[in-house]
Amino acid sequence: MRKDSSSKNTMNETSDRSSKVQSRLKQIYSKTVLPVEKRFQYDFFYESPFLTDVEFDSKPQVMLVGQYSVGKTSFIRYILGRDFPGQRIGPEPTTDRFTVLLNGPEERTIPGNALSVHPDLPFRGLERFGVSFLSRFEGSQLPSSVLKSITLIDTPGILSGEKQRTNRGYDFTRVVSWFAERADLIILLFDAHKLDISDELKGAIDALKGHEDKIRCILNKADQIDRQQLMRVYGALLWSLGKTMSSPEVARVYVGSFWEEQLKNMDNADLFEMEEKDLMNDLAILPRQSAVRKINELVKRIRKVKTLAYIIGYLKGQMPSLMGKEKKQQKLINDLPNVFRTIMKKYNLSPGDFPDITKFAEKLKDTKFAEFHSLKEEQIALLDKCLTVDIPKLMEELPSEKDTPDILRKKMGDVNLTNPDAMNVPVPTRNEKFGKQDVGGSNPFGYSEEEEDKYWALQDSADRLFDSFQALGPEGGFLPPNVAKDVLLKTGLGKDQLRQIWNLSDIDRDGYLDHHEYVVAMFLCDAVIQKNKPIPAELPSSVVPPSKRSLLKARKADGF
Repeated sequence: MRKDSSSKNTMNETSDRSSKVQSRLKQIYSKTVLPVEKRFQYDFFYESPFLTDVEFDSKPQVMLVGQYSVGKTSFIRYILGRDFPGQRIGPEPTTDRFTVLLNGPEERTIPGNALSVHPDLPFRGLERFGVSFLSRFEGSQLPSSVLKSITLIDTPGILSGEKQRTNRGYDFTRVVSWFAERADLIILLFDAHKLDISDELKGAIDALKGHEDKIRCILNKADQIDRQQLMRVYGALLWSLGKTMSSPEVARVYVGSFWEEQLKNMDNADLFEMEEKDLMNDLAILPRQSAVRKINELVKRIRKVKTLAYIIGYLKGQMPSLMGKEKKQQKLINDLPNVFRTIMKKYNLSPGDFPDITKFAEKLKDTKFAEFHSLKEEQIALLDKCLTVDIPKLMEELPSEKDTPDILRKKMGDVNLTNPDAMNVPVPTRNEKFGKQDVGGSNPFGYSEEEEDKYWALQDSADRLFDSFQALGPEGGFLPPNVAKDVLLKTGLGKDQLRQIWNLSDIDRDGYLDHHEYVVAMFLCDAVIQKNKPIPAELPSSVVPPSKRSLLKARKADGF
């Protein structure tokens, strides 16, 4: 009972810390950024509505984009481990709408019009795309441990060939851009059998410009081709992405078969298993990175707001006071590249913070420069203060590699120390899919003694001693020699005994004790003190952590 109570308290503390960061972000936005956005019509020029509190409080969002029949819906089903309301799977373009998957007490679909006005969901901005879009937008609610931590967004299958000429009734790329701005992770899926990037897919990828850091690619259904074909297909995909995406970095591509069925070709089973684990880890840690992502997005927005203020202020300042306003406005629009260069040099701004010049020029044609507001230096000073003082101060409250264990514990809460997975998304691990029988790995009671390669006699002790190990302040997961020495001396054993125990426990001979080596050391001390047993000449194989056994075998083979 005490353990449950302490776990709840820790979860509440972590929630409070997260709420504190979100609350500070809301204050920064509403008091400093929003007035500037309203003054210089940010929502009009960037087609991005003003932010609400709900968007700061929302869960991390994962958006899936890809051509039809690449396995987007099957991938979502695999992550959730079950079917969901409104699910449509097939070789033809079955998903004809944007679907948001939400956690809720009962299974039901929610119409798009209702979602867009829901006070607790961050979708109010979608109203601007009209009834035609909202009729193709729906929510799928179901009870799910995964959806407690993240929100998944399934997009319509992108069309190719003649099909892409079909009018959807709304601007698909603008909607994708809207979701991309708010997503924490964007997954681009490709089918190993059809790598062609259609015009509509290229338009969708172009809409993701500025969000390259969020993009992960999946080469799906790769188990249906052999190793040689896979190398060619992988190379062709990277080549196509290099031509389509403007980012200088190579996109991260996960290769595999991302659904629950067993692999059809086991040639690359080990590779696919490692790739899937990497992808699932990317998904699992999203909630822990959510605060950083929100800060990052707000910083990007502030920089764009600041640049827009300089542009509008400059255009306003160039207008004559009486005659020839329309003529001067048209001249400034025609000379916009030089206007941008002048502003960039004058205020020392980055080119990446400026809006798309073609779209911006079109927007300017629908305005009257004479009605623009002039630049307020005090507002710019406040934006600069946000970027140089307020947000860096907020970043200091987030975990950092420079933090001591005590500071980390205060920032993160003990939930991350006693249970490293507590803040993670529970994603699937299915070893049988890769042709492996792993009974113990999926069994909450661990491995049996018959499974000699994976059984560890001290596993229960390791779980029990994890808290005490973390309380000692390991650096990078290792106890330094002086800390480990103090712990062992407190057992009251003699130096000769402790020397033997250290030699047996420090299995990798690096002078430090990791968690498993610490458990072995405590086990040996307990055996001598409590059970009066002699210290063995070598460790029984069942006591050696499974991850260290190959190391011991190699040492024995070398005669050490």
